[in-house]
Amino acid sequence: MASMKVVACVVLMMCMIFAPTSGAISCGTVTINIAPCIGYVRSGAGPSERCCAGVKRINDAAVTTPDRQAACKCLKSTASAIPGLKDDLAAGLPSKCGVNIPYKIGSSTDCATITTTS
Repeated sequence: MASMKVVACVVLMMCMIFAPTSGAISCGTVTINIAPCIGYVRSGAGPSERCCAGVKRINDAAVTTPDRQAACKCLKSTASAIPGLKDDLAAGLPSKCGVNIPYKIGSSTDCATITTTS
Protein backbone atom coordinates (compact mmCIF):
# COMPACT_ATOMS: atom_id res chain seq x y z
CA MET A 1 0.00 0.00 0.00
CA ALA A 2 2.81 2.42 0.83
CA SER A 3 4.50 1.74 -2.52
CA MET A 4 1.29 2.64 -4.36
CA LYS A 5 1.24 5.97 -2.51
CA VAL A 6 4.81 6.60 -3.63
CA VAL A 7 3.90 5.78 -7.22
CA ALA A 8 0.83 8.04 -7.04
CA CYS A 9 3.03 10.86 -5.73
CA VAL A 10 5.54 10.30 -8.56
CA VAL A 11 2.76 10.47 -11.14
CA LEU A 12 1.36 13.63 -9.56
CA MET A 13 4.80 15.26 -9.53
CA MET A 14 5.31 14.33 -13.17
CA CYS A 15 2.01 16.06 -13.98
CA MET A 16 3.14 19.22 -12.21
CA ILE A 17 6.74 19.28 -13.47
CA PHE A 18 6.08 18.93 -17.17
CA ALA A 19 4.38 21.95 -18.68
CA PRO A 20 2.20 21.55 -21.74
CA THR A 21 4.12 21.47 -24.99
CA SER A 22 3.33 23.53 -28.06
CA GLY A 23 1.25 20.60 -29.31
CA ALA A 24 -2.16 19.56 -28.14
CA ILE A 25 -0.94 16.95 -25.65
CA SER A 26 0.62 17.70 -22.27
CA CYS A 27 2.61 15.49 -19.97
CA GLY A 28 -0.15 15.85 -17.41
CA THR A 29 -2.61 14.34 -19.89
CA VAL A 30 -0.22 11.49 -20.64
CA THR A 31 0.52 10.64 -17.00
CA ILE A 32 -3.14 10.79 -15.98
CA ASN A 33 -4.04 8.41 -18.78
CA ILE A 34 -1.16 6.02 -18.16
CA ALA A 35 -1.54 5.94 -14.35
CA PRO A 36 -3.97 2.98 -14.38
CA CYS A 37 -1.21 0.95 -16.08
CA ILE A 38 1.29 1.20 -13.22
CA GLY A 39 0.18 -2.07 -11.64
CA TYR A 40 0.57 -3.89 -14.93
CA VAL A 41 4.07 -2.56 -15.77
CA ARG A 42 5.24 -3.52 -12.28
CA SER A 43 3.64 -6.95 -11.88
CA GLY A 44 2.18 -8.09 -15.19
CA ALA A 45 -1.34 -8.39 -13.78
CA GLY A 46 -3.66 -7.05 -16.44
CA PRO A 47 -3.63 -4.64 -18.18
CA SER A 48 -6.98 -3.36 -17.03
CA GLU A 49 -9.67 -1.85 -19.23
CA ARG A 50 -8.92 1.57 -17.69
CA CYS A 51 -5.25 1.15 -18.55
CA CYS A 52 -5.97 0.25 -22.18
CA ALA A 53 -8.50 3.07 -22.49
CA GLY A 54 -5.77 5.48 -21.33
CA VAL A 55 -3.24 4.08 -23.81
CA LYS A 56 -5.81 4.53 -26.60
CA ARG A 57 -6.57 8.10 -25.51
CA ILE A 58 -2.86 8.98 -25.56
CA ASN A 59 -2.47 7.49 -29.02
CA ASP A 60 -5.56 9.29 -30.32
CA ALA A 61 -4.40 12.63 -28.88
CA ALA A 62 -0.82 12.39 -30.18
CA VAL A 63 -1.33 12.72 -33.92
CA THR A 64 1.39 15.19 -34.92
CA THR A 65 5.13 14.62 -34.73
CA PRO A 66 5.57 17.15 -31.87
CA ASP A 67 2.69 15.54 -29.96
CA ARG A 68 4.12 12.04 -30.39
CA GLN A 69 7.57 13.22 -29.32
CA ALA A 70 6.08 15.00 -26.28
CA ALA A 71 4.07 11.90 -25.31
CA CYS A 72 7.17 9.76 -25.75
CA LYS A 73 9.30 12.04 -23.57
CA CYS A 74 6.68 12.00 -20.87
CA LEU A 75 6.27 8.21 -21.03
CA LYS A 76 10.05 7.84 -20.93
CA SER A 77 10.37 10.09 -17.87
CA THR A 78 7.44 8.43 -16.15
CA ALA A 79 8.86 4.96 -16.86
CA SER A 80 12.18 6.02 -15.32
CA ALA A 81 10.40 7.23 -12.18
CA ILE A 82 8.34 4.10 -11.48
CA PRO A 83 10.09 1.81 -9.02
CA GLY A 84 9.95 -1.84 -10.04
CA LEU A 85 8.90 -1.17 -13.63
CA LYS A 86 9.57 -4.10 -15.94
CA ASP A 87 10.82 -2.75 -19.27
CA ASP A 88 9.45 -5.66 -21.28
CA LEU A 89 5.95 -5.12 -19.88
CA ALA A 90 6.09 -1.37 -20.56
CA ALA A 91 7.33 -1.94 -24.11
CA GLY A 92 4.59 -4.47 -24.81
CA LEU A 93 1.76 -2.46 -23.24
CA PRO A 94 0.42 -0.89 -26.46
CA SER A 95 0.15 -4.24 -28.24
CA LYS A 96 -1.52 -5.80 -25.18
CA CYS A 97 -4.11 -3.03 -25.49
CA GLY A 98 -4.50 -3.41 -29.26
CA VAL A 99 -2.85 -0.06 -29.99
CA ASN A 100 -0.13 0.41 -32.59
CA ILE A 101 2.32 3.16 -31.69
CA PRO A 102 5.54 3.86 -33.62
CA TYR A 103 7.86 3.45 -30.63
CA LYS A 104 8.40 1.31 -27.57
CA ILE A 105 7.55 2.68 -24.14
CA GLY A 106 10.65 2.62 -21.96
CA SER A 107 13.41 4.58 -20.34
CA SER A 108 15.81 4.14 -23.29
CA THR A 109 13.52 5.26 -26.12
CA ASP A 110 14.96 7.92 -28.46
CA CYS A 111 11.96 10.25 -28.71
CA ALA A 112 13.67 12.61 -31.17
CA THR A 113 13.42 10.01 -33.95
CA ILE A 114 9.63 9.64 -33.69
CA THR A 115 7.54 11.02 -36.52
CA THR A 116 3.93 10.68 -37.64
CA THR A 117 5.02 8.54 -40.58
CA SER A 118 6.86 5.91 -38.53
